[in-house]
Amino acid sequence: MKYTPKSTGLHRTRPQGRLCAAAAGAVLLLLLSAVFSGCARQPEEPSLDFDPPESFSEAGAVEPQDRWWTGFDDKQLNSLVEKALEENFDLRTAWHRLREARALAERRSASLFPEIDAFSEAEARRSPGVRGDEEVFSLGMSADYEVDLWGRISSEVDAERYRADAGLEAYRTAAVSLSAEVAQTWYQLTEACSRLELLRDQAGANKKILSLVRARFANGRTGRADVFRQEQLFESTREQVHAAQSQISVLQHRLAVLLGRSPGRKTGCGSSNLPDPPPLPETGVPTELLSRRPDVREARLRLNAADMDLAAARISRYPRLSITASASTSDENTAELFQDWFRSIAANLAAPVLDGGRLRAEADAAEAVKNQRLYEYGQTVVEAFQEVEDALVQEEKQKDRVESLEKQLDLAKSAVRQLQSQYFNGEGSYIDVLNALTEQQQLQRDLLAGKQELIEYRIALYRALAGGFDTGRTAGDSRQVQH
Repeated sequence: MKYTPKSTGLHRTRPQGRLCAAAAGAVLLLLLSAVFSGCARQPEEPSLDFDPPESFSEAGAVEPQDRWWTGFDDKQLNSLVEKALEENFDLRTAWHRLREARALAERRSASLFPEIDAFSEAEARRSPGVRGDEEVFSLGMSADYEVDLWGRISSEVDAERYRADAGLEAYRTAAVSLSAEVAQTWYQLTEACSRLELLRDQAGANKKILSLVRARFANGRTGRADVFRQEQLFESTREQVHAAQSQISVLQHRLAVLLGRSPGRKTGCGSSNLPDPPPLPETGVPTELLSRRPDVREARLRLNAADMDLAAARISRYPRLSITASASTSDENTAELFQDWFRSIAANLAAPVLDGGRLRAEADAAEAVKNQRLYEYGQTVVEAFQEVEDALVQEEKQKDRVESLEKQLDLAKSAVRQLQSQYFNGEGSYIDVLNALTEQQQLQRDLLAGKQELIEYRIALYRALAGGFDTGRTAGDSRQVQH
């Protein structure tokens, strides 16, 4: 259904005519809005049925830093993270996705304002019986504007603005994930380099013991089986040296890619010792986590955008009012081009009458999407709580495990010294020495891996508690689109 008042044309329309047309349009608009507002269905609003915990199982005393990796006091790590935030290709991609979302929001915001076009034409035409061409010059402007009667356009604009804000939070989430991945890879590389050094030391010790066993065999004081056993242990250690060298290369390749470099470029091994975790950060109240974590904020903003999309889909079933206006002038003589103007203004009122249920289906689809975003938000929230609790309990138990490994290693060293002394003094069996030595060397490697896992659990905790931080691109760019 479409309603178009009379345009003014070249002649002035009487005020009474304009008032009658406007009154008729207003009456028709009110009637249609009453009919269609009665057809709008109000679905039952879904709700999230879960209770956030009152507190976390552990609570540190140190306020968490935005740039959390600086707490390890590792200058090389600081440099690597800063380089990754600047050069990593995935993070650059996330940044340009944000720029795209902001541009789309600005484009949609333009719908709130009239669209004005200017035109100019020059036409040459020939009439029958007339010699030569007749030239006509035209100039004019036209404007189109849809009145946002029910807020449909505003809802669509708000939806795009929420998505743009969600894009900023997605970028911040990517930056947090990147910093954590760089730190994890760096300390995995440090552990692999330390393990390589340890394995080389163990291989050297095993070779020295092999020489002593061979000497005893040459003197007839032991059997050849003891030589074979020690040779096997020596070769096993050498085999692990090769595996550690391979892992170091793979980790160096991964770190180079995180820094936006070619995998062929080496990044070195860094410190030969793994650091102790910094003091436990303050975990705060669980509900504060919802406003701090960028992925939770992103999920909430996407829910808001879906809510605005649903509102726009429902309003699409209401009447629409658009206004068009134009002013133009034409003449054969450019000197007299601006003397006579043709002006027109028209208002169009259109309302869907029969669409086969298309608009209702679009509203139902928008409602389903909103429900999806609602439950995605709920899942993000509960997973955020889980990540903090998991990291806390894993770190606590890993500390106990490291302490137990240290005690086991001290006992194993004492056992090896005792058994070696007995064996080389002609007492005891070499198989006991071999078993004790193998266990000691494995405990040394387990202890090194345990310390590295302890650092990984702390990195996981920092990541679970982290809020957004400024990168080189977001410094001074904390703006969000106004709703």
